[in-house]
Amino acid sequence: MNALSIVRNKWGITAGLAAAVVVVGAAAVYLSGGDTEPKPTNVSNAAGYLGAESSPSSPSLSAASAQPSATASARAGAGAKPSTPADQPPPIPKAGWIPVDRAAWNAQVAAYNALKIDPVPAGVGNLAEFRADCTYSHRLPDDPIVAPGLPGASHMHSFVGNKAVKASTVASDLTKFTATTCKPVQDHSAYWVPTLYDNATNKPVETTGFRVYYRALSKDSKGQMPMPSGLRMISGDAKKKKPTPRGAQGQFYCAFYGPGDLDGIARSTNGNWPICGGNATLHFMMQFPDCWDGKNLDSPNHKDHVAYGSGNACPSSHPVKIPAITFDIQYGVKGTPAGYYLSSDKEGKSASSMHGDAFVMWDVATMNKRTKNCVFQRRTCDNNGYQK
Repeated sequence: MNALSIVRNKWGITAGLAAAVVVVGAAAVYLSGGDTEPKPTNVSNAAGYLGAESSPSSPSLSAASAQPSATASARAGAGAKPSTPADQPPPIPKAGWIPVDRAAWNAQVAAYNALKIDPVPAGVGNLAEFRADCTYSHRLPDDPIVAPGLPGASHMHSFVGNKAVKASTVASDLTKFTATTCKPVQDHSAYWVPTLYDNATNKPVETTGFRVYYRALSKDSKGQMPMPSGLRMISGDAKKKKPTPRGAQGQFYCAFYGPGDLDGIARSTNGNWPICGGNATLHFMMQFPDCWDGKNLDSPNHKDHVAYGSGNACPSSHPVKIPAITFDIQYGVKGTPAGYYLSSDKEGKSASSMHGDAFVMWDVATMNKRTKNCVFQRRTCDNNGYQK
């Protein structure tokens, strides 16, 4: 993956470069500021590049309101064989409201609350985040969140992270089959997006970089809790079919070093896709919610159990402040006059149907430690911990 650029616009949307992997920030991500924040090399209206939408304002959240806690999941080695007897059918994936395992969540919270913060080496940045860097794993017309147990029922998806994910995947599978394309390997989660296709050739264009941030969107870490195991959610709208011309919200953009235009030096014939100049390639940013209802790991529309906070608070309906996932996706292409299309909108050939799914399953001790050290303490962490 090529090292790419740093971008900030007048709303404070930032994107940083780290470890030769593009790090493009989302709206309100770097509100915490700090003298380690990268200096911008390009100014543009980056607000249009985020697929997520804000939620209504919310009342304040006290530390006591975040009473639930997460899981101490059993974990087998990568490649372990399923233990289901031959005469017993595999578990049927559930849909709709899926309640959290209360005992497991309470155990995780207790462990998190008892956890001491590790000593911080000199020079660590103050962006409240940790991350996983992932690569392309596989492609299937499956969606274990939207169409659980129904292979082939979805448009084509490109998966990163857990290598075993398919339509029938349930949360326990993520702890049994832990082979992953992510670093750190303690992230057993699965992440996926609709497959991108070259409009001229109809051939898939897979991601060449896929960074998943877990970060604070607020300036205040009061009540910060870890992510519960098995949480699943969706950002974006697969049914949205609106054009994405230059400057539109939810479009792909170009990332690069030095001066240039995020919207590209030109556009595809239909106007929906940028054509990048210089060393720039296509990117997409996607922001997930940072508040959870503390009760359910999923909901019928895969969104109602989570919500976006407002300012430094979560709404009373979703009082548990969790790390906000951000997808920072790179495609190793520069754009063409023919443009592209997503598997979720082959006819319209716009980028507005771009969306992402996250099926979260970390080693619990790692999730707790990264949340406590990095998000709660508001320090910058990479794949291995504190980042200098």
